[in-house]
Amino acid sequence: MEDSKGTPESDYSIECFQNYTAPEVFIQGLAGIVNQQDVESMIRAQKQMLQRFEKTNEMLTNCNALSASRLKTVGPEFKKHTQLLQEMKKDLDYIFKKIRAIKTKLSAQYPDAFAEAQRSSLAEECEEDDCKAECVVNESQVKDVSNDEEANKINDNVKKKDCSAKDPQVEE
Repeated sequence: MEDSKGTPESDYSIECFQNYTAPEVFIQGLAGIVNQQDVESMIRAQKQMLQRFEKTNEMLTNCNALSASRLKTVGPEFKKHTQLLQEMKKDLDYIFKKIRAIKTKLSAQYPDAFAEAQRSSLAEECEEDDCKAECVVNESQVKDVSNDEEANKINDNVKKKDCSAKDPQVEE
């Protein structure tokens, strides 16, 4: 029995582990294998990461609070502007509807004068565009008002507007 006292088995007698559970005994066995410096360096690294995450979390919380306060101040202004735009759209729709009704009424009452006004309006637009490729007027935009010879000449002149004087690239 004296020989058994010097062996490693004698150091870990069953009597000293009787108060511990099996997982505790396993952990104590692993603790003897693991290098304590490595464990300490891992703990330091984890603490540093925890500090960084806490700072980042605090910064994000501040950013979120700032965004929420700015949203509270800007939200009502945004709603007012949205309502204003909706009202403006309704007003413009009403205006264009009235303009269309007036144009229809004028074209029915004064077809010759209305057609001439449209032609002169298109000619002015062509001049404002410096007689570029947009100067060519679609035939669908110019309407023959009557079979009158003078009206047909006006239509032809508007359709074949001479832009070559201002823009040499455009040919007749």
